[in-house]
Amino acid sequence: MAITTDPPVQGFRLSQLIYDTRYRSMTIQVVAMILLMLFFAGLVSNTMTNLASKGKTFDFGFMGRPAGYEISQSLIAYDAVTSTHARAALVGILNTLLVAFLGCILATILGVLFGVLRLSRNWLISRLTAVYVEGFRNVPLLLWIIAIYAIITESLPAPAAFRTGEASMILNDSVAVTNRAIYMPAPVWGANSTILIAVFLLSLAGIWAFRRYAAARQEATGQILPVLWVSLALFFVPSILFFFILGRPVSLDYPALTRFNFEGGMQLRGSLLALWLALSLYTAAFIAENVRAGILAVSKGQSEAAFALGLRPNRTMKLVILPQALRVIIPPLISQYLNLTKNSSLAIAVGYADVRATLGGTTINLTGKELEGMLLMGLFYLLLSLLISGAMNIYNARKQLVSR
Repeated sequence: MAITTDPPVQGFRLSQLIYDTRYRSMTIQVVAMILLMLFFAGLVSNTMTNLASKGKTFDFGFMGRPAGYEISQSLIAYDAVTSTHARAALVGILNTLLVAFLGCILATILGVLFGVLRLSRNWLISRLTAVYVEGFRNVPLLLWIIAIYAIITESLPAPAAFRTGEASMILNDSVAVTNRAIYMPAPVWGANSTILIAVFLLSLAGIWAFRRYAAARQEATGQILPVLWVSLALFFVPSILFFFILGRPVSLDYPALTRFNFEGGMQLRGSLLALWLALSLYTAAFIAENVRAGILAVSKGQSEAAFALGLRPNRTMKLVILPQALRVIIPPLISQYLNLTKNSSLAIAVGYADVRATLGGTTINLTGKELEGMLLMGLFYLLLSLLISGAMNIYNARKQLVSR
Protein backbone atom coordinates (compact mmCIF):
# COMPACT_ATOMS: atom_id res chain seq x y z
CA MET A 1 0.00 0.00 0.00
CA ALA A 2 1.52 3.30 -1.16
CA ILE A 3 1.69 6.19 1.27
CA THR A 4 1.67 9.71 -0.14
CA THR A 5 3.25 12.56 1.75
CA ASP A 6 2.85 16.29 1.14
CA PRO A 7 5.95 18.06 -0.17
CA PRO A 8 7.79 20.00 2.48
CA VAL A 9 6.60 23.59 2.88
CA GLN A 10 9.37 26.02 2.09
CA GLY A 11 9.76 29.20 4.12
CA PHE A 12 9.40 32.70 2.69
CA ARG A 13 12.54 34.09 1.05
CA LEU A 14 13.23 37.72 0.11
CA SER A 15 14.04 36.65 -3.45
CA GLN A 16 10.36 35.74 -3.90
CA LEU A 17 9.52 39.45 -3.87
CA ILE A 18 11.22 39.71 -7.26
CA TYR A 19 11.04 36.26 -8.84
CA ASP A 20 7.72 34.95 -7.51
CA THR A 21 4.73 36.16 -9.56
CA ARG A 22 2.58 36.08 -6.44
CA TYR A 23 4.54 38.94 -4.87
CA ARG A 24 6.21 40.71 -7.81
CA SER A 25 3.33 43.07 -8.68
CA MET A 26 2.96 44.12 -5.03
CA THR A 27 6.70 44.76 -4.80
CA ILE A 28 6.63 46.96 -7.89
CA GLN A 29 3.69 48.98 -6.52
CA VAL A 30 5.34 49.51 -3.14
CA VAL A 31 8.61 50.62 -4.75
CA ALA A 32 6.74 52.96 -7.12
CA MET A 33 4.80 54.47 -4.20
CA ILE A 34 7.99 55.04 -2.20
CA LEU A 35 9.69 56.71 -5.17
CA LEU A 36 6.62 58.90 -5.76
CA MET A 37 6.53 59.97 -2.10
CA LEU A 38 10.25 60.76 -2.19
CA PHE A 39 9.72 62.84 -5.32
CA PHE A 40 6.93 64.90 -3.75
CA ALA A 41 8.90 65.23 -0.51
CA GLY A 42 11.86 66.60 -2.46
CA LEU A 43 9.56 68.92 -4.41
CA VAL A 44 8.00 70.30 -1.21
CA SER A 45 11.42 70.67 0.46
CA ASN A 46 12.84 72.47 -2.56
CA THR A 47 9.82 74.78 -2.67
CA MET A 48 10.14 75.66 1.00
CA THR A 49 13.85 76.34 0.60
CA ASN A 50 13.23 78.66 -2.34
CA LEU A 51 10.47 80.49 -0.47
CA ALA A 52 12.74 80.92 2.57
CA SER A 53 15.53 82.29 0.39
CA LYS A 54 13.13 84.97 -0.86
CA GLY A 55 11.93 85.82 2.62
CA LYS A 56 8.50 84.23 2.13
CA THR A 57 6.56 81.77 4.27
CA PHE A 58 3.97 79.17 3.35
CA ASP A 59 0.78 79.95 5.26
CA PHE A 60 -2.83 80.93 4.66
CA GLY A 61 -3.06 83.72 7.20
CA PHE A 62 -3.47 86.26 4.41
CA MET A 63 -7.05 85.03 3.90
CA GLY A 64 -8.04 86.79 7.15
CA ARG A 65 -6.62 90.19 6.17
CA PRO A 66 -8.80 92.99 4.71
CA ALA A 67 -9.08 92.64 0.93
CA GLY A 68 -8.94 96.34 0.10
CA TYR A 69 -10.25 96.11 -3.46
CA GLU A 70 -13.62 96.50 -5.12
CA ILE A 71 -15.51 93.71 -6.90
CA SER A 72 -17.85 94.72 -9.70
CA GLN A 73 -20.47 92.03 -9.09
CA SER A 74 -21.28 90.27 -5.83
CA LEU A 75 -24.09 87.92 -4.90
CA ILE A 76 -23.44 88.47 -1.19
CA ALA A 77 -22.60 91.52 0.93
CA TYR A 78 -19.04 92.67 0.31
CA ASP A 79 -17.13 95.76 1.41
CA ALA A 80 -13.64 96.55 0.16
CA VAL A 81 -12.53 98.00 3.50
CA THR A 82 -13.89 95.52 6.03
CA SER A 83 -14.24 92.29 4.02
CA THR A 84 -11.35 89.85 4.08
CA HIS A 85 -9.60 88.06 1.24
CA ALA A 86 -11.58 84.94 2.23
CA ARG A 87 -14.79 86.91 1.68
CA ALA A 88 -13.51 88.14 -1.67
CA ALA A 89 -12.64 84.57 -2.63
CA LEU A 90 -16.16 83.47 -1.67
CA VAL A 91 -17.61 86.21 -3.87
CA GLY A 92 -15.52 84.93 -6.78
CA ILE A 93 -16.53 81.33 -6.08
CA LEU A 94 -20.22 82.22 -6.10
CA ASN A 95 -19.81 84.17 -9.34
CA THR A 96 -18.09 81.15 -10.89
CA LEU A 97 -20.85 78.83 -9.71
CA LEU A 98 -23.46 81.23 -11.09
CA VAL A 99 -22.05 81.37 -14.62
CA ALA A 100 -21.31 77.61 -14.61
CA PHE A 101 -24.86 76.77 -13.51
CA LEU A 102 -26.50 79.10 -16.02
CA GLY A 103 -24.13 77.94 -18.75
CA CYS A 104 -24.81 74.23 -18.19
CA ILE A 105 -28.57 74.77 -18.34
CA LEU A 106 -28.57 76.89 -21.50
CA ALA A 107 -25.91 74.75 -23.21
CA THR A 108 -27.96 71.60 -22.55
CA ILE A 109 -31.15 73.12 -23.96
CA LEU A 110 -29.42 74.48 -27.06
CA GLY A 111 -27.32 71.34 -27.51
CA VAL A 112 -30.33 69.01 -27.48
CA LEU A 113 -32.27 71.36 -29.79
CA PHE A 114 -29.47 71.74 -32.35
CA GLY A 115 -28.59 68.06 -32.12
CA VAL A 116 -32.12 67.11 -33.14
CA LEU A 117 -32.28 69.82 -35.82
CA ARG A 118 -28.99 68.55 -37.26
CA LEU A 119 -30.86 65.37 -38.23
CA SER A 120 -33.84 67.23 -39.70
CA ARG A 121 -35.03 66.18 -43.14
CA ASN A 122 -35.33 69.85 -44.03
CA TRP A 123 -32.14 70.58 -45.97
CA LEU A 124 -31.98 74.28 -45.03
CA ILE A 125 -32.44 73.66 -41.28
CA SER A 126 -29.88 70.86 -41.16
CA ARG A 127 -27.33 72.91 -43.13
CA LEU A 128 -27.78 76.03 -40.99
CA THR A 129 -27.39 73.92 -37.87
CA ALA A 130 -24.23 72.35 -39.31
CA VAL A 131 -22.80 75.83 -39.98
CA TYR A 132 -23.47 76.83 -36.37
CA VAL A 133 -21.93 73.64 -34.95
CA GLU A 134 -18.81 73.75 -37.08
CA GLY A 135 -18.42 77.49 -36.66
CA PHE A 136 -18.45 77.46 -32.88
CA ARG A 137 -16.46 74.24 -32.50
CA ASN A 138 -13.57 75.38 -34.66
CA VAL A 139 -13.07 78.90 -33.31
CA PRO A 140 -11.35 79.35 -29.90
CA LEU A 141 -13.70 80.13 -27.04
CA LEU A 142 -11.72 83.22 -26.03
CA LEU A 143 -12.46 84.83 -29.38
CA TRP A 144 -16.19 84.18 -28.99
CA ILE A 145 -16.18 85.71 -25.51
CA ILE A 146 -14.44 88.87 -26.76
CA ALA A 147 -16.63 89.04 -29.89
CA ILE A 148 -19.91 88.75 -28.00
CA TYR A 149 -18.73 91.25 -25.39
CA ALA A 150 -17.77 93.68 -28.17
CA ILE A 151 -21.20 93.27 -29.78
CA ILE A 152 -22.91 94.02 -26.47
CA THR A 153 -20.82 97.07 -25.65
CA GLU A 154 -20.89 98.54 -29.17
CA SER A 155 -24.45 97.81 -30.29
CA LEU A 156 -26.44 98.56 -27.15
CA PRO A 157 -27.07 102.16 -25.98
CA ALA A 158 -25.22 103.77 -23.09
CA PRO A 159 -27.15 104.84 -19.97
CA ALA A 160 -26.83 108.47 -21.06
CA ALA A 161 -28.93 107.69 -24.14
CA PHE A 162 -31.95 107.07 -21.88
CA ARG A 163 -31.66 110.60 -20.52
CA THR A 164 -31.60 112.24 -23.96
CA GLY A 165 -34.44 110.13 -25.31
CA GLU A 166 -32.34 108.22 -27.82
CA ALA A 167 -33.24 104.98 -26.01
CA SER A 168 -36.13 103.94 -23.81
CA MET A 169 -36.89 101.26 -21.26
CA ILE A 170 -39.00 98.24 -22.19
CA LEU A 171 -41.71 96.15 -20.50
CA ASN A 172 -43.66 99.09 -19.15
CA ASP A 173 -40.50 101.04 -18.28
CA SER A 174 -39.24 98.32 -15.95
CA VAL A 175 -36.23 96.95 -17.84
CA ALA A 176 -33.31 98.92 -19.28
CA VAL A 177 -30.97 97.23 -21.75
CA THR A 178 -27.66 99.11 -21.89
CA ASN A 179 -24.10 98.43 -22.95
CA ARG A 180 -23.09 98.18 -19.28
CA ALA A 181 -25.77 95.85 -18.01
CA ILE A 182 -29.42 94.84 -18.20
CA TYR A 183 -31.25 96.48 -15.32
CA MET A 184 -34.35 94.65 -14.09
CA PRO A 185 -36.76 94.87 -11.13
CA ALA A 186 -35.56 93.14 -7.98
CA PRO A 187 -37.89 91.38 -5.53
CA VAL A 188 -38.32 92.91 -2.08
CA TRP A 189 -39.37 90.27 0.44
CA GLY A 190 -42.03 91.26 2.96
CA ALA A 191 -43.23 89.81 6.26
CA ASN A 192 -45.12 86.80 4.88
CA SER A 193 -42.67 86.04 2.09
CA THR A 194 -41.40 82.90 3.86
CA ILE A 195 -44.90 81.39 3.63
CA LEU A 196 -45.02 82.18 -0.07
CA ILE A 197 -41.61 80.56 -0.58
CA ALA A 198 -42.82 77.47 1.29
CA VAL A 199 -45.88 77.29 -0.97
CA PHE A 200 -43.64 77.59 -4.01
CA LEU A 201 -41.40 74.77 -2.79
CA LEU A 202 -44.44 72.60 -2.09
CA SER A 203 -45.62 73.29 -5.64
CA LEU A 204 -42.30 72.06 -6.99
CA ALA A 205 -42.57 68.93 -4.83
CA GLY A 206 -46.09 68.36 -6.16
CA ILE A 207 -44.88 68.69 -9.74
CA TRP A 208 -42.13 66.15 -9.09
CA ALA A 209 -44.57 63.71 -7.44
CA PHE A 210 -47.12 64.05 -10.24
CA ARG A 211 -44.49 63.49 -12.95
CA ARG A 212 -43.33 60.34 -11.14
CA TYR A 213 -46.95 59.14 -10.91
CA ALA A 214 -47.59 59.94 -14.60
CA ALA A 215 -44.47 58.04 -15.66
CA ALA A 216 -45.40 55.01 -13.55
CA ARG A 217 -48.98 55.04 -14.84
CA GLN A 218 -47.83 55.31 -18.45
CA GLU A 219 -45.44 52.40 -17.99
CA ALA A 220 -48.14 50.26 -16.37
CA THR A 221 -51.15 51.10 -18.55
CA GLY A 222 -49.83 53.06 -21.54
CA GLN A 223 -52.09 56.01 -20.67
CA ILE A 224 -50.44 59.41 -21.23
CA LEU A 225 -51.47 62.05 -18.72
CA PRO A 226 -51.34 65.82 -19.47
CA VAL A 227 -48.09 66.36 -17.58
CA LEU A 228 -47.29 69.79 -19.03
CA TRP A 229 -50.62 71.45 -18.24
CA VAL A 230 -50.89 69.94 -14.77
CA SER A 231 -47.30 71.01 -14.00
CA LEU A 232 -47.99 74.57 -15.13
CA ALA A 233 -51.14 74.67 -13.01
CA LEU A 234 -49.28 73.38 -9.94
CA PHE A 235 -46.49 75.88 -10.57
CA PHE A 236 -48.57 79.05 -11.01
CA VAL A 237 -52.00 78.63 -9.38
CA PRO A 238 -50.97 78.05 -5.70
CA SER A 239 -48.30 80.77 -5.80
CA ILE A 240 -50.64 83.33 -7.36
CA LEU A 241 -53.48 82.52 -4.95
CA PHE A 242 -51.29 82.78 -1.85
CA PHE A 243 -49.65 85.92 -3.26
CA PHE A 244 -52.98 87.74 -3.01
CA ILE A 245 -54.21 85.90 0.11
CA LEU A 246 -51.08 86.95 2.04
CA GLY A 247 -51.48 90.56 0.94
CA ARG A 248 -48.77 90.70 -1.72
CA PRO A 249 -45.77 89.92 0.52
CA VAL A 250 -43.33 90.41 -2.36
CA SER A 251 -42.91 93.78 -4.07
CA LEU A 252 -40.56 94.98 -6.78
CA ASP A 253 -37.75 97.50 -6.66
CA TYR A 254 -37.54 99.11 -10.11
CA PRO A 255 -34.32 100.52 -11.56
CA ALA A 256 -34.23 104.29 -11.96
CA LEU A 257 -31.92 106.48 -14.00
CA THR A 258 -29.72 108.73 -11.89
CA ARG A 259 -27.04 111.20 -12.87
CA PHE A 260 -24.56 108.73 -14.34
CA ASN A 261 -26.19 105.30 -14.33
CA PHE A 262 -29.20 103.26 -13.32
CA GLU A 263 -29.65 102.50 -9.64
CA GLY A 264 -31.97 100.14 -7.82
CA GLY A 265 -33.35 96.83 -8.97
CA MET A 266 -31.02 94.08 -10.07
CA GLN A 267 -28.55 94.00 -12.92
CA LEU A 268 -27.16 91.47 -15.34
CA ARG A 269 -23.76 92.91 -16.18
CA GLY A 270 -22.49 92.86 -19.75
CA SER A 271 -19.45 90.82 -18.75
CA LEU A 272 -21.65 88.11 -17.21
CA LEU A 273 -24.00 88.13 -20.19
CA ALA A 274 -21.15 87.86 -22.70
CA LEU A 275 -19.43 85.08 -20.77
CA TRP A 276 -22.71 83.17 -20.25
CA LEU A 277 -23.70 83.34 -23.93
CA ALA A 278 -20.22 82.47 -25.21
CA LEU A 279 -19.81 79.48 -22.88
CA SER A 280 -23.33 78.24 -23.65
CA LEU A 281 -23.14 78.60 -27.43
CA TYR A 282 -19.64 77.13 -27.59
CA THR A 283 -20.41 74.13 -25.38
CA ALA A 284 -23.82 73.60 -27.01
CA ALA A 285 -22.05 72.97 -30.33
CA PHE A 286 -20.20 70.01 -28.80
CA ILE A 287 -23.31 68.75 -26.98
CA ALA A 288 -25.23 68.89 -30.27
CA GLU A 289 -22.76 66.44 -31.80
CA ASN A 290 -23.07 64.19 -28.74
CA VAL A 291 -26.86 64.24 -29.08
CA ARG A 292 -26.67 63.52 -32.79
CA ALA A 293 -24.35 60.56 -32.16
CA GLY A 294 -26.67 59.24 -29.46
CA ILE A 295 -29.73 59.44 -31.71
CA LEU A 296 -27.93 57.74 -34.58
CA ALA A 297 -26.86 54.97 -32.19
CA VAL A 298 -30.52 53.99 -31.68
CA SER A 299 -31.71 51.39 -34.13
CA LYS A 300 -33.88 52.72 -36.93
CA GLY A 301 -36.34 49.94 -36.21
CA GLN A 302 -37.26 51.68 -32.93
CA SER A 303 -38.67 54.72 -34.72
CA GLU A 304 -40.33 52.57 -37.37
CA ALA A 305 -42.06 50.55 -34.65
CA ALA A 306 -43.20 53.76 -32.96
CA PHE A 307 -44.63 55.09 -36.23
CA ALA A 308 -46.39 51.77 -36.79
CA LEU A 309 -48.07 52.18 -33.39
CA GLY A 310 -49.35 55.60 -34.46
CA LEU A 311 -46.97 57.83 -32.48
CA ARG A 312 -46.25 61.24 -33.96
CA PRO A 313 -42.62 62.18 -34.76
CA ASN A 314 -42.29 64.53 -31.77
CA ARG A 315 -43.60 61.92 -29.32
CA THR A 316 -41.42 59.28 -30.94
CA MET A 317 -38.36 61.44 -30.34
CA LYS A 318 -39.39 62.25 -26.75
CA LEU A 319 -40.64 58.83 -25.63
CA VAL A 320 -38.65 56.35 -27.72
CA ILE A 321 -35.48 57.78 -29.23
CA LEU A 322 -34.08 60.21 -26.64
CA PRO A 323 -34.51 57.91 -23.59
CA GLN A 324 -32.43 55.25 -25.36
CA ALA A 325 -29.95 57.78 -26.72
CA LEU A 326 -29.21 59.07 -23.21
CA ARG A 327 -27.04 56.02 -22.56
CA VAL A 328 -24.70 57.29 -25.28
CA ILE A 329 -25.15 61.02 -24.64
CA ILE A 330 -24.54 61.28 -20.89
CA PRO A 331 -20.88 60.07 -20.61
CA PRO A 332 -19.50 62.71 -23.05
CA LEU A 333 -21.99 65.22 -21.65
CA ILE A 334 -20.17 65.00 -18.31
CA SER A 335 -16.95 66.06 -20.00
CA GLN A 336 -18.68 69.03 -21.60
CA TYR A 337 -20.03 70.21 -18.24
CA LEU A 338 -16.55 69.95 -16.76
CA ASN A 339 -15.05 71.83 -19.72
CA LEU A 340 -17.63 74.60 -19.39
CA THR A 341 -16.95 74.97 -15.67
CA LYS A 342 -13.18 75.19 -16.14
CA ASN A 343 -13.47 77.41 -19.22
CA SER A 344 -15.29 79.96 -17.08
CA SER A 345 -11.82 80.99 -15.87
CA LEU A 346 -11.55 82.91 -19.18
CA ALA A 347 -13.88 85.47 -17.56
CA ILE A 348 -10.84 87.63 -16.85
CA ALA A 349 -10.87 88.59 -20.55
CA VAL A 350 -14.07 90.63 -20.07
CA GLY A 351 -13.54 91.69 -16.45
CA TYR A 352 -16.01 89.31 -14.82
CA ALA A 353 -15.11 88.81 -11.15
CA ASP A 354 -14.91 85.02 -10.92
CA VAL A 355 -12.62 83.08 -8.59
CA ARG A 356 -9.78 83.41 -11.10
CA ALA A 357 -10.03 87.21 -10.96
CA THR A 358 -10.40 87.48 -7.16
CA LEU A 359 -8.48 84.68 -5.43
CA GLY A 360 -6.24 83.86 -8.39
CA GLY A 361 -5.70 87.45 -9.50
CA THR A 362 -6.06 90.51 -7.31
CA THR A 363 -5.56 88.68 -4.00
CA ILE A 364 -2.31 87.12 -5.22
CA ASN A 365 -1.05 90.47 -6.53
CA LEU A 366 -1.78 92.25 -3.25
CA THR A 367 -0.46 89.59 -0.86
CA GLY A 368 2.31 87.99 -2.88
CA LYS A 369 1.00 84.53 -1.94
CA GLU A 370 1.15 83.02 -5.43
CA LEU A 371 1.60 79.42 -4.36
CA GLU A 372 -1.10 79.45 -1.70
CA GLY A 373 -3.59 81.24 -3.95
CA MET A 374 -3.06 78.87 -6.86
CA LEU A 375 -3.32 75.84 -4.58
CA LEU A 376 -6.63 77.07 -3.16
CA MET A 377 -7.99 77.88 -6.60
CA GLY A 378 -6.91 74.48 -7.96
CA LEU A 379 -8.53 72.75 -4.99
CA PHE A 380 -11.79 74.59 -5.67
CA TYR A 381 -11.88 73.55 -9.33
CA LEU A 382 -10.95 69.98 -8.37
CA LEU A 383 -13.76 69.68 -5.81
CA LEU A 384 -16.28 71.30 -8.15
CA SER A 385 -15.33 68.97 -11.01
CA LEU A 386 -15.56 65.92 -8.76
CA LEU A 387 -18.99 67.05 -7.55
CA ILE A 388 -20.31 67.53 -11.09
CA SER A 389 -18.79 64.26 -12.27
CA GLY A 390 -20.18 62.33 -9.30
CA ALA A 391 -23.71 63.71 -9.71
CA MET A 392 -23.74 63.00 -13.45
CA ASN A 393 -22.35 59.50 -12.93
CA ILE A 394 -25.18 58.73 -10.52
CA TYR A 395 -27.69 59.98 -13.10
CA ASN A 396 -25.94 57.97 -15.80
CA ALA A 397 -26.16 54.80 -13.70
CA ARG A 398 -29.92 55.29 -13.38
CA LYS A 399 -30.33 55.59 -17.15
CA GLN A 400 -28.39 52.45 -18.04
CA LEU A 401 -30.15 49.28 -19.09
CA VAL A 402 -30.71 46.81 -16.28
CA SER A 403 -29.95 43.24 -17.35
CA ARG A 404 -32.28 40.47 -16.19
